[in-house]
Amino acid sequence: MGTPEFAVTILKGLLTTTHEVVGVITAPDKPAGRGQKIRKSAVKIFAEDQNLHILQPTNLKDPSFQEELASLEADLQIIVAFRMLPKAVWQMPPLGTFNLHASLLPQYRGAAPINWALINGETTTGVTTFFIDEKIDTGAIIMKEETPINPNENVGNLHDRLMHLGSDLVLKTVQAIANEQVTTTIQPQEAHLKTAYKLHNENTKIDWTQSSETIHNLIRGLNPYPGAWCYLENNDQTYRVKVYNAFAKAYSEEIPKQEVGSITVIERELWVHTANGVINVEELQLPGKRKMAVKDLLNGYKFSKNAKMR
Repeated sequence: MGTPEFAVTILKGLLTTTHEVVGVITAPDKPAGRGQKIRKSAVKIFAEDQNLHILQPTNLKDPSFQEELASLEADLQIIVAFRMLPKAVWQMPPLGTFNLHASLLPQYRGAAPINWALINGETTTGVTTFFIDEKIDTGAIIMKEETPINPNENVGNLHDRLMHLGSDLVLKTVQAIANEQVTTTIQPQEAHLKTAYKLHNENTKIDWTQSSETIHNLIRGLNPYPGAWCYLENNDQTYRVKVYNAFAKAYSEEIPKQEVGSITVIERELWVHTANGVINVEELQLPGKRKMAVKDLLNGYKFSKNAKMR
């Protein structure tokens, strides 16, 4: 059971084993984009290409869906980036239902674990398989695999690394279950758990009054999706812009301290002042425009002396 590209890689891995994939459950087709064309999930597109049996329930509690799911007689269900399952569904197979989560549980339970690991400046992360229970991401842990985070890695790069690491872990988990060699660990009830909150308009906005390191982590934790954003005030107008590639630097003789949010342009480089330094913005997206390298943007776009980010 899965929907996005992350889940496709895991499904591909399962098809290389001797185990039979008796069914694929994914999200219903839905309209997307400006033209509202009907779009299939990444998992459905791949499953169709492999001639796999596909179910696309709108309601997981629907008796007719549950009857069809039961008719597949699956021994085991594997969940990767799907929806919360009703008890009747996750209890159905005799060997259980397990989930792959892109964090080292119990840390970063929730919808956006890869993003938040970067936003919070973590130096390590990983993937976890666990048996599903009645709550979200709280079930008994089966296996974990840890990996370091590069200081300048963005969420796109880390997503792809964890996707392949997760595929390997799922195959190990399936084999251990098949061989009846699983030992689980109950998740500890730690007092200071970090949560992978759903990303929304408020928690993806750049606050230039924060430190350069904090802002850099936010930008890379949202690059390429959904993108960190802020307001640009330039030539008496205010625009909502998205900031992508960027790096932090301390103040220097070349770029002395200025008001937070102020913009300094030096030799086709764009620097924005923070609480304790500057951020070099390397990639920017103006409203209604495509994402551009700042050095290209500066060929035709001019920033006024009073231009600032806020």
